[in-house]
Amino acid sequence: MLHRQQNLTAMIVSIKAPIVRLSNKFMTIHQTWESNLLALATHQLDVCLQTGSKCVPSPLDTKLQHSYQYCAELTAYHSRTFYFASSVMPYPKRIAIRALYAFCRKVDDIVDKNPPAIASQQLQNWRNYALLPHTHPTEEILPAWRDMLFRQGVPLLYAHQLIDGVASDFDQRTYANFDELSLYAYRVASTVGLMSMYIIGFDSHTAFSYAIKLGVALQMTNILRDVGEDYRMGRVYLPQDELAQFGITDQQLATAKVTPAWREFMQFQIARNRRLYEESLPGVAYLGKDGQLAVATAAVLYREILAQIEQNDYDVFSKRAHVGGRRKLQLLLNTWLRLKKGDFTPAKIA
Repeated sequence: MLHRQQNLTAMIVSIKAPIVRLSNKFMTIHQTWESNLLALATHQLDVCLQTGSKCVPSPLDTKLQHSYQYCAELTAYHSRTFYFASSVMPYPKRIAIRALYAFCRKVDDIVDKNPPAIASQQLQNWRNYALLPHTHPTEEILPAWRDMLFRQGVPLLYAHQLIDGVASDFDQRTYANFDELSLYAYRVASTVGLMSMYIIGFDSHTAFSYAIKLGVALQMTNILRDVGEDYRMGRVYLPQDELAQFGITDQQLATAKVTPAWREFMQFQIARNRRLYEESLPGVAYLGKDGQLAVATAAVLYREILAQIEQNDYDVFSKRAHVGGRRKLQLLLNTWLRLKKGDFTPAKIA
């Protein structure tokens, strides 16, 4: 799945990584799937943050600079929206977030571009290369990835969960309900947001809950945009019970036609997806100031994809919804102005 968008214990704590008690610091969550995902995000995190030794990262030598540049080019090639959103971050955070993207992209490509048997072995190899100490492969992404881990103190718990989520594509092709789908979305998307928090910085562990929900929102947008592409790959990332509720069968998906029932189904999905964005955007206020614009912009740009799906009359079989460059600039300016006004706060959005 092209949009899915990891033990190296010595790297888990760096100079910047806080040693904190996580219990009772998170916002109350009422929905079952949210509570379950928050538990995954915080399970043994106290231990993770205190395991290992503090490490001083090496200077940006030529090899390391080349690796970071490679990650930036890979990001620009594969995700114009992510590259655009990260461009507003300060240089150290910008190169770090693009190294994170490159790592995730590599995981994605292993699964999407190889037969399952080969992909499974390559994914395990990549886990070992990227997450175990004392391995020295020649992969261009890894110097920047490891340097980023040293500098930012990203818990490897989330990288392992990400790989687990992507690996689930080997044997799971459908999802019974939204609870199942949200777990998949957490593993392949929310984990990326949680790792990003350590790069951007955060001043309250309340941010965890919002990051989880934003990851689910982003992934659901990808899923809705790529229904046709995923179906052709033999995967249906849509809740089976909700498909049945709207009378949509696998045979109807195969016809790739927009019907009244499909429009109603997509309207339901888009309404929930927009609600997830609205509920997650207040979390921006808990992030480091110089990373707030990038995160808010990414959320707003992805949310705009939903409007493009609507403009395409919910045809996600033969059309790929995207946001044009002029519209991206408009949304960036609007998001910047809203941040200046303090719109992305719990009080303003509630």
